[in-house]
Amino acid sequence: MKVGFIGLGSVGGKLAGSVLRNGFDLVVHDLDADAVAGFVARGARDGGSPAQLMDECDVVITCLPSPKACAAVVDAMMPSVSEGKIWLEMSTTDATELKRHADAVKARGGFAVDCPVSGGCHRADTGNISIFAGCDRATFEKVLPLLTTLGRRVLHTGGVGTASTLKVMTNYLATANLLTVCEAMVTMKAAGMDLATTYEAIKISSGTSFVHETESQVILNGSRDIGFSMGLVKKDIGLFQQIAEDNDVPLEISPMMVKIFEEGIARYGFDAQSDDIIKRLEEATGLDITAPGFPAEMVDDEPEEPGYEVTPPR
Repeated sequence: MKVGFIGLGSVGGKLAGSVLRNGFDLVVHDLDADAVAGFVARGARDGGSPAQLMDECDVVITCLPSPKACAAVVDAMMPSVSEGKIWLEMSTTDATELKRHADAVKARGGFAVDCPVSGGCHRADTGNISIFAGCDRATFEKVLPLLTTLGRRVLHTGGVGTASTLKVMTNYLATANLLTVCEAMVTMKAAGMDLATTYEAIKISSGTSFVHETESQVILNGSRDIGFSMGLVKKDIGLFQQIAEDNDVPLEISPMMVKIFEEGIARYGFDAQSDDIIKRLEEATGLDITAPGFPAEMVDDEPEEPGYEVTPPR
């Protein structure tokens, strides 16, 4: 199977690395020529353009930063979609737009799979990330061997669009976890508590979360290097808010979160690390939320394991 990968950013580059590391014939494309050159040096080939890459490959994976970027790439490669070609969309994007593109792929005889990832850049790097897959069952089984190379846990979520809807929801929850962890740690520091002890207290308690056990470490280190920008968080939680509005759900916490990240972007920039959102509270209180002994970046210390399908209880 010849695999094409478009989008070699903080997540896509690591996913593409798993494809290459596991022996697939990999062709890549990105607007960043240095990113492409790095993969070529490791044994991949330069696809030239989205259309050329689709011409050459059996499967094309896209992992891009915004619905607008996704649309531009899919429109560019669409004329090269032909019978049996497979498009895997691994971006976090708008489900309605994704379904429109999927219908166009299917009309040309191809297959489309909506398969965003969840679990952080550090797990994308080791192939231990989780993957949601939205498509018909026959297509899912066709691409499952590739998906279990890219990730460890793979969940078939239903038709195209269901995976993106669920992924937006998980990013909303992760962002809520991040904001509450920031408030908790700043409040504990203000109350005179040791921050390393605070970290452990949260970790072993009912208040813990995946976000705390990973992102709190780089917050306390001071690097705040999560590999994900405030702008991308704003995009994702904005997509979740739109789903709620489209379905007449009167959310209260979600609009507050959107406003907090709008303010964060105004202060620190679209490309600021998402964990820099704690600076709002550090600046308001004059407190330094750092502690010795925590790593500067997240590293997945679990060994890479073969992936498998996760099945929900019935």
